Amino acid sequence: MPYYMIQVAYTAEAWAAQFQNPKDRSGLLRPVVEGLGGRIVNRWFSFGDYDVVLIVDMPDNTSASAFAIAASAGGGPRTIKTTPLMTAEENVEALRMAGASGYSPPGS
Repeated sequence: MPYYMIQVAYTAEAWAAQFQNPKDRSGLLRPVVEGLGGRIVNRWFSFGDYDVVLIVDMPDNTSASAFAIAASAGGGPRTIKTTPLMTAEENVEALRMAGASGYSPPGS
């Protein structure tokens, strides 16, 4: 299954709610991801542009998108960014395919 990096920035209201009732929310996320056919590989808190980074293994883009839509609809995230990830082997295959594609840049 493909991997995705999901970065989340919380709203001020979501931070306030967590401040009032601190707890690990991964237990709430896990059934949602699993219900979409995926699994949470790992989860980290960060600071900067995003507050949480998740690596998830999902069946496909549609499932990953469904997770982002469901999380956004809940109102807690200010921003969600989903980035598809490739393994090193997939990258090597993409490079091989690109080299064999016959593409030539404009002006060449």
